[in-house]
Amino acid sequence: MKFKAFVTDNGVSLLDRRFLPALDKMGKICHLFLTREHAFFLHNLLTTPDGIQSIAQFRKQALFDDYRISSQNEDRIAFAFDISLLLRAVRSSVSIVSSESGGANRLQVKLVKKLPPNSTQPMPFLTFETKGYKSAVIQDVPISKPLSRDQLLQLQAALDAAQDLPRTLVQVPDLNRLQNFVDRMKHVGDLLNVSISKYGDLHLQISTTLITLGAEFRKLLVVGDKAQAPDEDRDLSAQTRSERAILMGDAQSVQVSVRHFSKSLQCHLAKPDCAFYGIAPQGACLTVIFQFFIPGTRQTDKSISLHCRLPVLDPGSS
Repeated sequence: MKFKAFVTDNGVSLLDRRFLPALDKMGKICHLFLTREHAFFLHNLLTTPDGIQSIAQFRKQALFDDYRISSQNEDRIAFAFDISLLLRAVRSSVSIVSSESGGANRLQVKLVKKLPPNSTQPMPFLTFETKGYKSAVIQDVPISKPLSRDQLLQLQAALDAAQDLPRTLVQVPDLNRLQNFVDRMKHVGDLLNVSISKYGDLHLQISTTLITLGAEFRKLLVVGDKAQAPDEDRDLSAQTRSERAILMGDAQSVQVSVRHFSKSLQCHLAKPDCAFYGIAPQGACLTVIFQFFIPGTRQTDKSISLHCRLPVLDPGSS
């Protein structure tokens, strides 16, 4: 089992300044799943069924150069690690690279086994190595034992299932506005009702015995199944429109944790250009897909992707 690659300048920027800070907000422990063509950072696909799932996918060229991987499991390797330790190692290595002049420094990452201090048993590490003209640094990130063949198959099956998209997605271009609203909601209650319609409406509501607080985002861009809103809905309240759309089969509603919803919004640290919200068939989960554009264009950057799946606390209505 071998893995070795050089992290490109673009890869350093993506990991250090964008994705690792965002993924660190999702949870402490993450799986890194390496294949011949892709690298996946995965949260809660094998554990914590009631936790938020996040899937960050990169083509190898987006992060690495001189990428080499081999294993008996069809050149697939996966292991768990503490994401804060990985972020610290990347930043420490980057500081050495940036402090040296001449541009000859390269950041290499590889999978190794080492004998830790006061131990007789070699342990696996993900090692970052930087050599400059005046200094060198080696950062060892402790990792779990690599997953077995059966565990890899289980992880791949969970990953495949997590790639299923809702039939209706609505685009939310302004995540800051959504974040501000959820920040106010957090002090009201713990449960958030989310309704998404084929008309392009996203309706959020939190209720307690004393107060009901809601927000509606209307006429959003719809991807997938869409429908025309009835003219008679024009003068109705947001809650009534939402209830009518659900009864007509043009909307779905689920209940999720405010904490999970707020945590998913931390993905703005990865600097997406926009986000899409959708509800899986039978209200299985609330899906948030973050879209990234090629810099300077409005074209989707297909080399990177990020999406979250929020567990549903109540099946809701569909």
